[in-house]
Amino acid sequence: MSDSPAPLADPHLLFDTADGRRDLVILGSTGSIGTQAIDLVLRNPDRFRVTALSAAGGRTALLAEQAHLLRVNTVAVADPGAVGGLREALRERYGAGEPLPEILAGPDAAATLAASECHTVLNGITGSIGLAPTLAALKAGRTLALANKESLIVGGPLVKALAAPGQIIPVDSEHAALFQALAAGKRADVRKLVVTASGGPFRGRTREELADVTREQALSHPTWAMGPVITINSATLVNKGLEVIEAHLLYDIPFDRIEVVVHPQSYVHSMVEFTDGSTLAQATPPDMGGPIAIGLGWPERVPDAAPAFDWSTASTWEFFPLDTEAFPSVGLARHVGTLGSTAPAVFNAANEECVDAFLAGQLPFNGIMDTVTAVVSEHGTPAPGTPLSVADVLEAETWARARARELSAKATAEARA
Repeated sequence: MSDSPAPLADPHLLFDTADGRRDLVILGSTGSIGTQAIDLVLRNPDRFRVTALSAAGGRTALLAEQAHLLRVNTVAVADPGAVGGLREALRERYGAGEPLPEILAGPDAAATLAASECHTVLNGITGSIGLAPTLAALKAGRTLALANKESLIVGGPLVKALAAPGQIIPVDSEHAALFQALAAGKRADVRKLVVTASGGPFRGRTREELADVTREQALSHPTWAMGPVITINSATLVNKGLEVIEAHLLYDIPFDRIEVVVHPQSYVHSMVEFTDGSTLAQATPPDMGGPIAIGLGWPERVPDAAPAFDWSTASTWEFFPLDTEAFPSVGLARHVGTLGSTAPAVFNAANEECVDAFLAGQLPFNGIMDTVTAVVSEHGTPAPGTPLSVADVLEAETWARARARELSAKATAEARA
């Protein structure tokens, strides 16, 4: 392990554990994580109070409904063009004479909310645009419940430079599982982390059998209901590769001690193996209520946050090794994570563009990772010790997106020729 004083996420170190009801800011409130977090808050009004919400701006009616239910002070949208529709939706929700919440708009609005007065910021934004709010929350000294893995992955050194020990509580089901299992032992006694993967809709298929899979097949996840990007990432196992990088950064465990195992039932969300041979697994039925509750309430647990197992009913739990030939994404993620600097940002940005191309019918399924691999290879190896800035990340992402689009268009043209 490294000589850092403590990992970013440490269940033994509590950052800003204020008593009483916690004031929350929820970023990405109209997405899957955001809506489930709001449901948890509404069921536990004695524990949580939401002061502000942010969203992209595409679902203004839902955002207005959330703002009214929670009586927030401020709402924000990334798209300035959505302000008019949001204001009208708020007027329809609020009664005559009721003051409307303040409205913020623009690409910096979410970061502004992340730095506002509150106890915990839940970053449920999808994609690397969540980096600025993550940095803003950490700089302002807020506890950060992190569902936006991309911000940690693309901005690893920047996040680590700002985060105090224990300031980040992970919300991904896998990392919330590791977080809880790590609470059972000393950090020095950890032998390895085992990250579980459902295997996605194509578990057991060879690379050749994946060549002609369709958009509809790739979007049919056997276990989880998620947005299209993360569902495709689960089908390619890119999501698992990103989670390996995230585990390395959160828990300061070397890549060679982070293992991925396929577990189709998705009951065991991840495991920690200790030096005495013991392995602790965190398990619940597939449901994000538990990880969200850990992120918002730790070190306290929120009763009935998620369903529990019925142990009177027989069930089978299976574990399989990862097929690295059919799914090379995890190995490539380890490679870019080891390179560090802007390499993870290039990997993530190129993948986002390739997923869009696949969903649009412009790239075959195997072409996603083939193209991402080519972009990462062209990016090259960063010089050791090169400092990283937000501008560096944005520049690398811009290049990677453009290059991925070029290669995707070339592949499409060649296929049609």
